[in-house]
Amino acid sequence: MNAIIAAILSFIIPGLGQAVSGDIKKGVIFFVIALIMGLIAGLIFQSWVIYIINLAIAVYAAYDAYQMNA
Repeated sequence: MNAIIAAILSFIIPGLGQAVSGDIKKGVIFFVIALIMGLIAGLIFQSWVIYIINLAIAVYAAYDAYQMNA
């Protein structure tokens, strides 16, 4: 798979780029981490912090998906 497409998919939904690239276990782990962090942040922090945390997770997942395919 193209590394850029994997990175874009993983940025939109963390873990999707990894799963499409063949590493389903890693993709599920990224997705569950993003989901749990979003829920925790939603319960504890104000809304702007939630966006920063989710953005950081999405950026790292996109970077990892790109590196898997580069």
